[in-house]
Amino acid sequence: MSDDPRSSDRLSALIGQLARLDTEAATTERGDLDLQSTVELVRLMNAEDQRVPAAVAERAADIARAVDGITECFRRGGRLIYIGAGTAGRIGVLDASECPPTFGTDPSMVIGLIAGGERAVRSAVENAEDDRDAAGVSLCELGLTERDTVVGISASGRTPYVIGGLEYARGIGALTVAIASNSDSAIGAVAEIPIEIVTGPEFISGSTRLKSGTTQKLVVNMLTTLSMIRLGKTYRGVMVDLVATNEKLHARSIRTVAELTGVGVDEADAALRAADGSVKLALLMTITGAEASRARDALAAADGILREAIASLS
Repeated sequence: MSDDPRSSDRLSALIGQLARLDTEAATTERGDLDLQSTVELVRLMNAEDQRVPAAVAERAADIARAVDGITECFRRGGRLIYIGAGTAGRIGVLDASECPPTFGTDPSMVIGLIAGGERAVRSAVENAEDDRDAAGVSLCELGLTERDTVVGISASGRTPYVIGGLEYARGIGALTVAIASNSDSAIGAVAEIPIEIVTGPEFISGSTRLKSGTTQKLVVNMLTTLSMIRLGKTYRGVMVDLVATNEKLHARSIRTVAELTGVGVDEADAALRAADGSVKLALLMTITGAEASRARDALAAADGILREAIASLS
């Protein structure tokens, strides 16, 4: 320990905090992992991972509250902003980066902030997670408002970077959500909607990129996917606001129009061209027979919800 008594006291306190966390616990049952065969290791790790979906399901009501809150913020023109450090931060950045190609959203609609900045996505940035003020500074630079949602992600639930960011967001009046892998977490106490999913000790003690990381990925998948469904970004379980930015996505767009309407590939391609590449508009035109301008107006009047636009033109 440091010669500074205050530093020693802080370190002792931190050791005590970590000792009480499920994510940091060690289990003697796995003390002989290095002696197991590889196939047995696969089975053991897979069995441990199977705890995650059941634990997530137990928090369905909390996740649903978050989805409804995020959706309402989106409808008011707000954004979803993830904050986290290390693995948790990378998971937020990943989910944010996948929204534009999947749902046709503007890159500013879902944002991922990670302690240490973009460099931390690929490499560890020492002590970045301990900076309690950094996330607040970044949120301020983004012009955070009460229309936005801030989701703090931390396996331990005590990351200073995340706590500070949630505190700043709460002060602004933004919706705050916390995703933690320990109960009674510090971030859960700050957030309006705590999602605390306890999956027990990690397969390798303290390695929270494992079950905790898997839990975080499942939850953020739900937050964006389900809010996008609520916003009408899907139709009959299919993505209809995707952006055809490459050959694969262009082919998927044609296939989507053909499968959802029953027309041939050539007719689907022609509809997409008439709709300037918009899958949703091409579907509406093909299903109702409406011209592009009328269909576009109907979609706008229905706030982009295809079912409602179809009903209005039928």
